[in-house]
Amino acid sequence: MTVLSSDDPVRVYQRFATIDALSNGRAQITAGRGSFTESFPLFGFNLSDYAELFEQKLELLVELLKEGPVTWSGSVRAGLNNQEVYPKTDGGQIPLWVGVGGSPKSVIRAARLGANMKLAIIGGDPARFAPYANLFRQSLQEMGKPELQVGIHSPGHISDTNQQAIEEAWPNYEIAFGRIGKERGWGPTTKEHFLGEVESGSLYVGSPETVANKIVYAIKALGLSRFDLKYGTGPVPHSQLMRTIELYANEVVPRVKRSLAAK
Repeated sequence: MTVLSSDDPVRVYQRFATIDALSNGRAQITAGRGSFTESFPLFGFNLSDYAELFEQKLELLVELLKEGPVTWSGSVRAGLNNQEVYPKTDGGQIPLWVGVGGSPKSVIRAARLGANMKLAIIGGDPARFAPYANLFRQSLQEMGKPELQVGIHSPGHISDTNQQAIEEAWPNYEIAFGRIGKERGWGPTTKEHFLGEVESGSLYVGSPETVANKIVYAIKALGLSRFDLKYGTGPVPHSQLMRTIELYANEVVPRVKRSLAAK
C-alpha cells in the first residue's frame, strides 16, 4: 500500500517492480490518498492540492503500469515524453487497486481508470458499503470496461478464543485511537465502542471461527473477491502479531474457503 498523493509515481512503480521480482510476481499495489496529512508538508506539498495531486499521480501510475513508453504531462511533477521506465516485470503488469474511503467520486475514478477497488472499512456494518460496490460495477458496465475486482481492508486481531482476542486487542486499540484522537481533536474512544465494532461492525477480532464467519458475511454482502486483514493496531507485541498471522493463514482462510465453496 502506498500514499500516492505525497509520493512519486515513477518511484512507486520502480519499488513495486523490484518487489515483484523478489516475490516471484506476487506484488500488488493499493494506491490511496491517505487519511493522515503529515506527509504533505514533509515532502513539500500543499494540502490544498490534495485532490489534484492524487488525480494526476494516479493517472500517471496507470500509464506506468502498462510498462511501455510513457508520455504524460501534468502540473504536479515533470512530464514524460516517450520515456521507458525500468525495471520491467515478467508478468507485464502489476495489479493495481485504488483505495476508496467512501466517496462516490473515488469509486467512479477507479472504474474510469480500469483499476480494482479496495474499500477501506474501519467501522460499521460492511454491508452499508454495498452501494459503492454496486456503483463501481455499474460504472464499469456503462463505460464498456471489463469486470474488475472489489475488495475490502479492515483491522482485526485473532487469538485462540474470542475473550482472549478481545483482552489482547483492546488496550492496543485504545492507545492507537487515543493518540489519533488527540491529534485530530476527537474525544477518547471507549471500550463500549470497541466491543460494538467487534460484535457487529468492522473489527475482525476473535477466534478463527468468529473471524472467518465475519469475513464470509462481508464477502457475501459486497460480492468481494478479496479481503485484507490489517493486523497490528497499536503497540501489539510481536508474539501476538505472529500468532494472528499463523491463525489467519492456517485456520481462518481455510474456513472461509470451505464456507464459500459449500454455499
